[in-house]
Amino acid sequence: MTTPLSIPTSEGVTALGGGAPAGLPDVAMLAQLAGEFFAMLPSGTPDARLPFGAPPQPAQTELALGNRAPALAPAAGTPSGAPDEVVDAAPAAGRAGKPALGVPEAHLTELPTHAPPQAPNAPGSPPGGVSSPYYFLGEASSYPSAQPAGKGVAVPEDRVTAQSFGLPGDADLRALLEGLDGGRRSAPPASPSAPAFYFIESDPGDPAPTVAQGAHPPFDVNAVRRDFPILQERVNGKQLIWFDNAATTHKPQAVIDRLAYFYQHENSNIHRAAHELAARATDAYEGARDKVARFLGASSSEEIIFVRGATEGINLIAKTWGWQNVGEGDEIIVSHLEHHANIVPWQQLASAKGAKLRVIPVDDSGQVLLDEYRKLLNDRTKIVSVTQVSNALGTVVPVREIVAMAHRAGAVALVDGAQSVSHMRVDVQELDADFFVFSGHKVFAPTGIGAVYGKRDILENMPPWQGGGNMIADVTFEKTIYHGPPTRFEAGTGNIADAVGLGAAIDYVERIGMENIARYEHDLLVYATRGLLTVPGLTLVGTARDKASVLSFVLKGYKPEEVGTALNEEGIAVRSGHHCAQPILRRFGHEATVRPSLAFYNTCEEVDTLVAVLHRLARR
Repeated sequence: MTTPLSIPTSEGVTALGGGAPAGLPDVAMLAQLAGEFFAMLPSGTPDARLPFGAPPQPAQTELALGNRAPALAPAAGTPSGAPDEVVDAAPAAGRAGKPALGVPEAHLTELPTHAPPQAPNAPGSPPGGVSSPYYFLGEASSYPSAQPAGKGVAVPEDRVTAQSFGLPGDADLRALLEGLDGGRRSAPPASPSAPAFYFIESDPGDPAPTVAQGAHPPFDVNAVRRDFPILQERVNGKQLIWFDNAATTHKPQAVIDRLAYFYQHENSNIHRAAHELAARATDAYEGARDKVARFLGASSSEEIIFVRGATEGINLIAKTWGWQNVGEGDEIIVSHLEHHANIVPWQQLASAKGAKLRVIPVDDSGQVLLDEYRKLLNDRTKIVSVTQVSNALGTVVPVREIVAMAHRAGAVALVDGAQSVSHMRVDVQELDADFFVFSGHKVFAPTGIGAVYGKRDILENMPPWQGGGNMIADVTFEKTIYHGPPTRFEAGTGNIADAVGLGAAIDYVERIGMENIARYEHDLLVYATRGLLTVPGLTLVGTARDKASVLSFVLKGYKPEEVGTALNEEGIAVRSGHHCAQPILRRFGHEATVRPSLAFYNTCEEVDTLVAVLHRLARR
């Protein structure tokens, strides 16, 4: 027979019911129950009224990745090892034997012997350590692990916790943003069916998915964060919270190691020598081109041109195809959402050729108006150039429809994918885009590298942009014969190492799974939107029903740069300014906004810190 178990408090004795199993002292049972109780608190902090010290905590007590939203759960019947596999929220020590994020498959079985030394006796490390340009297998990295999300960050007492309005689960961003207008918004209630925590673990009895099965490892934000060394940085004494991903993304250790490996073992110019290092460098460079082609769904790697980034890519197209095909009286169409890089080159071309630049308007939510676009198209339209995702508002533009309508009018279509490739899967053949451009540094690759996709038949008929070495087949003083694409457009020594780094970044993203990334970021965006809507005086700028991971806002009583400075004092990096997209901000009556932008290594706990600081500013 057992007796009821009670917890002594300052008010007396509170009966919990039940009893201690035989042989377990009541005091120990009290401590265990108290620990479990505290683990359910949203901040993980003990209640000062109770006479217990710091309770034992589970691996995660905030709604970061392991605390999974129902929307991320696998569909019924999803086989073990499919990309939709449930999140692994087990403690770090329990994941050592699982597949590693960002480890190229070729190095899992055949590891060269020229990598930085690994910490001896690292848990889960293979005997003798791992030697590879990608040597952080599972938990066996020689690099220090990042602190759990948000740990060490000074959190104000008014912190908005995950439990305040947990991830929405089945709530869709479209429903959340439906009907928002003018800042007269109240915070929508959290879904009553969405609990604050989702500790979902993979069945330890399930076999680990293999690369041969085409599966991804379980998506775990804490494992992802450990792959990004810079997330361990401290700013003003606080752990860095990086919400400036639309400007640039950080680089995983896989990319950093790949760059070092190139310079240590492959460094050479390409295509022009018979020696070993030239062969290695050429293989690495052209291998990266193959990866970009696969990443974009191109039909051939010959449709991929390496450039410095999306800006150079658009300029290349404007100054080759555009110069050749646009004449006086012709028309070029862009949207009101465009980055300056997709406006200025076309203005320059129009000015030089006597052509006209026409603009697709947007509605009050920031979405393009397709009916108005249809009215702009005519037989003088030569090219339509639009972004897939707005860098200033996060609007996801219906580019497939825009491309199809351009083709029906006899025009070609360019899609600026600088802000889309890190958030969603892109298939240029499905989009039927004639050109597609993106920047590597927006998709976890080095700066100074990007790519242009162009349909092969179009590239064949385009003149070169720059002249010099590498792009020629034969040169005499009378004439020059050019190579075919893509080499025709890559004059001189290219950015070889960073192209290889771009290939490594694509490996990393594909290893995690773009669908996994997209689902997680979608729910994180909904969560952040709900949090921002609780801040008095905050107005979201751009509330289109289809959005990617950008939140642009103004706060009453503050200039955007003042908000950015205040957030920086708390270690939070956001962009404050016009975001190189002045026309669209002026469309909404602003010269500048504050722009937090999210990536798959961000967490709800980081969002909580952002929202709490904004609440403090609003109260002032």
